[in-house]
Amino acid sequence: MMKTIVKNKPGSLQIIVVGCGKVGHTLVEQLTREGHDLTVVDTQAQVISEITDEFDVLGIQGNGGSLRVLEEAGLQKADVMIAVTGSDELNLLCCTLSRKAGNDIAAIARVRNPDYSEELPYLRRQLGLAMIVNPEMEAAKEIARLISRPQALTVNAFAKGHAELVRFRIPKDNILGGKRIMDLESIFGFGYLICTVERGDDVVIPRGPFVLQEGDEITVLSKARDVHRVFESIGMRGSTVRSCMVVGGGRASYYLARLLLDQHMDVKIIEKNRERCRELTALLPRALVVCGDGSNEAMLLEEGIETAESFAALTGIDEENILMSLYARRVSGLKTITKINRITFNDVIDELDLGSVVYPKYIIAEEIIAYVRARANSVGSNVETLYHMFDNRVEAIEFHVGKTAPVIGIPLMQLQLKENLLIACINRGGKIIFPRGQDVIEPDDTVIVVTTQSGFSDIRDILR
Repeated sequence: MMKTIVKNKPGSLQIIVVGCGKVGHTLVEQLTREGHDLTVVDTQAQVISEITDEFDVLGIQGNGGSLRVLEEAGLQKADVMIAVTGSDELNLLCCTLSRKAGNDIAAIARVRNPDYSEELPYLRRQLGLAMIVNPEMEAAKEIARLISRPQALTVNAFAKGHAELVRFRIPKDNILGGKRIMDLESIFGFGYLICTVERGDDVVIPRGPFVLQEGDEITVLSKARDVHRVFESIGMRGSTVRSCMVVGGGRASYYLARLLLDQHMDVKIIEKNRERCRELTALLPRALVVCGDGSNEAMLLEEGIETAESFAALTGIDEENILMSLYARRVSGLKTITKINRITFNDVIDELDLGSVVYPKYIIAEEIIAYVRARANSVGSNVETLYHMFDNRVEAIEFHVGKTAPVIGIPLMQLQLKENLLIACINRGGKIIFPRGQDVIEPDDTVIVVTTQSGFSDIRDILR
């Protein structure tokens, strides 16, 4: 199905994207869908030809590190520069040139090298960049959250980590099957909200009379400290994961291993490149690094997959990751995570029993789109956090509410809200509120909105 693109809508920005690889292509797709005017720059003529044929964008062949090329791309009129080439140094150069020569341009650079990971805040400040993004690091953070919540398919963090939105499938013979939304307070004795339900091809934001069924995929928002109680309350108890087998020794695996080791977990990395194994052994002395082919069934058995508690397929080859995860899913109780970089057959992937699937390019795209929406329209609020769910059919957006927002001081029951929209949570200085009809939004609150509509850039967009 073709997606509607609205050009030159109010609040649209002039955006330059340098680098049209996996992340660049994803950004172009989503930013054009949101109605922004894009110019793309890449050194390869074939890449420019393909992306301008697919999307309504202007293409420039050339080196984004050249001021002449950037000026040809419209630097003087651009609002945002996004540099996502394969070179960290080139991305930083593009952004630095843009900041020096552009007219109050917001510059965003992708920087992936672990050598820079500790210096990213310093680089961002010194170069005056709006954002520095690292897909592999953000993917590792998401995987670590999934390992800590083994029953969940996805875990999305809001309110600076104080609230989490978890997605899971209702198991057969579970207590939730046949229950109405309005009857769940007898099961959950703490703050929570059922935000969405996917059943077959349909996704709905359920109301009180809605009846849950076995096999539904639902999202539940609760305080981060109460997420384990969500699963315990419905009999989906899971033991704490204390070990992880990782196949692939790339950047995402390195960042993940660091996070898990800091949580005192046992980490085993299987990587077939001997030189990379030596590097990882030096970088991660507390991890066990095994040189071998993780896509080989005998190797996985020999290294103990049958007794592992979690498994992450993080090679650079999507097909290998999928096959390894399908094999690992045969181990009872094993938490599996599959990294997908390139494959776009989302419907097919959703039908496979892969456990949790992580797309680094989408994680970064959502971060950047949240920033772009905030810059496009920030009169009454700013977009703090943005997640797309269920193949972009649902958005969960966190707004920081300014002092002039039109929703302030009005009981929620009196707000004229758009259809298929839920005010899921209010964060008031770290206090998480699951609002009732009489609650009101105050200045400096952050508000989490879940909706099947798209493109909200200001809190006022929730109003009819």
